[in-house]
Amino acid sequence: MWRRGMLISAAALLTALAVAGCSDSSNGDLAGQYKSGTTQNYVSGDGAITQVPPGGRTDPISFDVTASDGTRFNSDALAGTVVVINFWYASCPPCRAEAKHLNTVNERFQGQDVQFIGVNVRDQRSTAEAFERRFNVSYPSVIDANEGRMQLALSGEVAPNAVPTTIVLDTKGRVAARVLGAIEGPGTLSALVSDELGR
Repeated sequence: MWRRGMLISAAALLTALAVAGCSDSSNGDLAGQYKSGTTQNYVSGDGAITQVPPGGRTDPISFDVTASDGTRFNSDALAGTVVVINFWYASCPPCRAEAKHLNTVNERFQGQDVQFIGVNVRDQRSTAEAFERRFNVSYPSVIDANEGRMQLALSGEVAPNAVPTTIVLDTKGRVAARVLGAIEGPGTLSALVSDELGR
């Protein structure tokens, strides 16, 4: 009975995490595949923050995509770099609220081995670029609404389940941390990035 109760509690916790933020189900079967990932073997941090200890990290994430400004992001070429991936779309209120914090952290690590990549999961290019101009987004974004390549690249390792979600990859390309929901200030994300730079 105790074990069953613990399993039910764990299931309830995962359900609560999955519905945080702005849920995105606009991509049909793709969204179903994206949300089929699990957080098994991940150690929950404070609130919506999930961190993975180095010994528990799995294989590197593999991707090769081009942002709307023409910047190509290849996981092999980014080896040795801490990569911050933010999933967003323009009409999501928390995405608008966190934009300034993401900009702050991106600018804080300019000139260091850190690369921010936005992943727009719903909009087409014109809508995404209008958002980027309005909020002065200081890093490139991949338009992922049609093919979902970045979403699928991460689906086997960690499922964001909600937008916005921010994922930090370590210098080996492995998932190191996830913030499920909006970044509420620059401090936490800065600390997560600094942790990986210092390893």
